[in-house]
This record gives sequence, C-alpha cells and structure tokens, in this order.
Amino acid sequence: MTKAFHTTSSADTEQATMPWWKTATAYQIYPRSFCDSNGDGIGDIPGIISKLDYLAGLGIGFIWLSPVYKSPMVDNGYDIADYQDIAPEFGTLADMDTLIAEAKARNIGIVMDLVVNHCSSEHPWFKAALASEDAPEHDYFIWRNPRLGRNARPDDLQSSFGGPAWTYVPELGKYYLHQFAKEQPDLNWSNPALRAEIYKMMNWWFDRGIAGFRMDVIDLIGKDVDAGILAEGPQLHDYLQEMHRETLAGRDVVTIGESWSTTPQTATLYCGSDRKELSMVFQFDHVKSGWDPKFGKWKPKPFDLSRFRKTFFDWQMALSDDGWNSLFLTNHDLPRQVSKYGDDGEYRVRSAKLLAIILHLMKGTPFIYQGEEIGMTNARFEHLEDFRDVELFGHYDQAIADGQTHAEFIAGANANGRDNGRTPMQWSGSEHAGFTTGIPWIAVNGNYPTINVAADMANPEGVAATYLKLISLRKTMPIISLGEFIPFSISETKVFAYARERDGQRLSVVANFSETEIVYDVPEGLSGLGRCLIFNVQPRDQIAKQIRLAPWEAFAVLSE
Repeated sequence: MTKAFHTTSSADTEQATMPWWKTATAYQIYPRSFCDSNGDGIGDIPGIISKLDYLAGLGIGFIWLSPVYKSPMVDNGYDIADYQDIAPEFGTLADMDTLIAEAKARNIGIVMDLVVNHCSSEHPWFKAALASEDAPEHDYFIWRNPRLGRNARPDDLQSSFGGPAWTYVPELGKYYLHQFAKEQPDLNWSNPALRAEIYKMMNWWFDRGIAGFRMDVIDLIGKDVDAGILAEGPQLHDYLQEMHRETLAGRDVVTIGESWSTTPQTATLYCGSDRKELSMVFQFDHVKSGWDPKFGKWKPKPFDLSRFRKTFFDWQMALSDDGWNSLFLTNHDLPRQVSKYGDDGEYRVRSAKLLAIILHLMKGTPFIYQGEEIGMTNARFEHLEDFRDVELFGHYDQAIADGQTHAEFIAGANANGRDNGRTPMQWSGSEHAGFTTGIPWIAVNGNYPTINVAADMANPEGVAATYLKLISLRKTMPIISLGEFIPFSISETKVFAYARERDGQRLSVVANFSETEIVYDVPEGLSGLGRCLIFNVQPRDQIAKQIRLAPWEAFAVLSE
C-alpha cells in the first residue's frame, strides 16, 4: 500500500522499506491548551491548523491529538458522548476534515485518541441503557446487583479517580462499573454488538483520512470483573486481534496502545511482529517507579537515576529484536519533564536538551509533548482551587484522610499532577503567552515572558534547535532507527550512557544527569575518535578514556 504519511530518507534500503512511523517523530497536542483561535479561552481545531507550519518546520511526522469528540468535558474530553462528532468548543467536523487535509498536505498524519474502555454517561448508548433493561444498549455496559441482603456495592473496587468504582442506579436497582469518574461508565467488551459498533466507528475515521489511533487505557478492555482481573484480562489480546482484522489489516496506519500494566515481558504480546495487534505500546515503568507506595503520585519519591536508567535499558533490550518502543517522558497525564527529571532553574535549557538527546537517540518512535521542545516547566499552583483536574479533586479527601497534610498534597500535585502538562502552550511573551485573547481555562505558567516559542526559536542555542537536529537525524540515519542498543555504565550514579551499532558504525551517547561537574571513566566500547553529531555544551570528536563532564552535559559521537 502506498504510504500516506511518510518521511523522506536518504537512508539504506532496509530503512526505506520500514513502516513510516518507525522513522517519524510524533507530537502530542492537548487541544484545550494548544492554541485558541476565537478568544473563548479554550484551544480549538482552527488554532491547531494555524500552527501546522510550525510543526512541519520542526519535522513532525504525525500528531497525536487528544480527544476532540463531543463531550461534557468531565475529564476534558476523555468522556466521549459522540464518537462521530466534534465538541463545539473545539470546532466542527468540517474543521476536523480541514485539519486532516492540511496536515496531510504538509506530510503530517493525524492520530486520533481512541477512548473505548469507557464512554460518557451522556452518550446515547448509556441513556438508552438507563431507560430500559430491554434495550440492546443496556448490555453495552457492566452491571451488577447489590450484594445479597445488604444493598451494598458488588465489591470494594476503587476508581482510579478516587472513590468507589460502582455507582447505584435506583431506577434499575443495579450498580454500573466505572474505573474512572462516575460519568465515565465502562463499556462491556464481551458484547459482540458493542465491539461491532466500535469497529464501524474506527473505520469511519480511517475513511476520513486519519493516520491511526492512540488507544487510551487499552489494557483494560479485556477485563474479567468477577475474577478481579481488570488490566490485561483474559480476553484482551483476542479483542485486539479482532480489532486488527476488522479495522487495521491492509491499512498503512499506526496504533499505539496505552497500558499502565504492561511489562518488558508482556509488551510483545501487544506489538510483536506476528501478533497482528498494535504498532507499539506506551508503558509507564519510569513514571510509576517514582511514586510513593501509599500516596502514589501525590507524594513523589526523589529522582533516582539508577532506577530511571534501568527502566529504559530494560525496555530497549526487551524489544531489541521484536516489537517496537515508544519513547516519551511527558504527556497530558504527566509533569513537565525538565521539572521532573532535569533542572528547571539555572540549567533548564541545558538539561532540557540532555533529556531530548538521551531519549531521541534510543530505538523507537519518539513522542514530543507540546511545549517540551522549548523547555516548558511545571506550573506550581498555590491553592487547591487553582487546579482543574478531576483526578486530583477525586483523590484529595482520601489523601487527607490517610494522613497527608494539605501542604504535602499541594506539593505532590505541583510535582506530579496532570495540570502541569495542561497549562496553555507558551507561544510568545504577549498577554496569556499568545495562547488566547480571552481568559484561559487554566492559568498560564508565569514564566511565559521568557519561556515561549518566539524567544526559543529566535535563539540558535535554544531548546528547539536540539529537537530540530534530532528529528532530522532520525529521518536520515539508519543507525538511529535500526541500530543495536548497547547499555553502558549501569552502576554509575550520575551518568546515562549507551551506544547504538550498525554496519560498522557506533553512535556513543553520554550524559551527566547532575548539576555538578564530574570525571567519567569511560568504559571500553564508548571511547574513541569520531564525529560529534549533537551536543549541549561543547562538541566532542573524541571520547578519551577519562573525560570531564560539565553539569547536565550530553553529546553523541559517531565512529566508523
């Protein structure tokens, strides 16, 4: 099939025949916060269209678009009321068609966010399910009777957003399951009629020209509720293989499954070359390892490079021969990476470049989250009412009841809360960072006068310059897309180092993950002469047996 969304490459034959998404770099847009075209304080599709030239200039291959479907916005669009219509605050279906066409004209694919573990309680399916137990749609959802003689919930399962995962409907005398907000009822994937509706909808979007789907919490669709198996349930891969047969087979598209439960051992079940399921998965081991065992994300652990590095090395090695890695540090559910893993103070620019270098030169498809390419930072809200995230409010009371203080919770939310990634994109130093002429739906980060696209792009030493270089290198150098991954210095406390090898070439990547200058004893296999491909402090054409690394220094040297 002709590739609809390909990247031009002067690389070797093997790279030229790879799926287009293996040499592409993705860019995630959170529409509500990207660009507002009409001054209502909410980003929209026309605003995205107005920035396509910017994204094309970066060299982006495809956009992962967080949900723009019709929704009551309890969870900012992840509660879908109509899969085949657009939320009015974002625009119209005609706007969406224009976005797809205009992006394609710039060789950029649009990847939609597919949320099919659950829908909105405002979806016609759920309304019909509430109206009558005899309606076919009633069995599109998961119902249980009260516990015998107690009129109590079927079990003690808790929602991911806090509180019970079962809500009672008095008119029916039953509870329905919702693993997230009560306004997000779980769909019953064991019903073949529901699955047929979902596949029909997916094909409808493919026929409109999209380049693929990012699949929200897809690991939850195969659940066996009565057995207590919610993630990676017994039917998961049967459903994914059926989905592939009914929607994906024969199409030149990309699919990325979000799974908070997958491991290096189970990942190839999703994306192995013979599985006929997905292109790749998002995994979150590097995220979860930094959470407190009791309070989770609301009480983060100090950053531990050894733990962080091991996660990425384990995944690189696990998918070295089969499957495919997604490479990311930040998204709409996570804090800003330079605040989480780097230094968002004195060394913001340098550490932002370091994070880009170490991530983009690994094997896999890199994902840039909006604003990452200019080093946007966490917001640091002062008061609970400054936040907007339904998840945060759902967990606050329980955290306080469990012994966390208000100040501790706010500190945890500022470190790890989802609103950090949702503050408006900082386009310029003008009012509201150039995001809107109105009042933003959530406050703009106060550092926008100095951290913004206009300022960074005008600076040849800005963060974006490093991203531009990395995106270009991936398109043209087979060693980056195809090379073997070799980990180094796995016991070092401050150094992240690895090599890529292919056809007699070696790409050595070295990074000092600290604010202090260090002396690094370079292991055999990394040292030698070469050509510096990229750096954030100084070019190095030779890696000696011992080198002095500046704070947050990173570089990559290509040797023949």
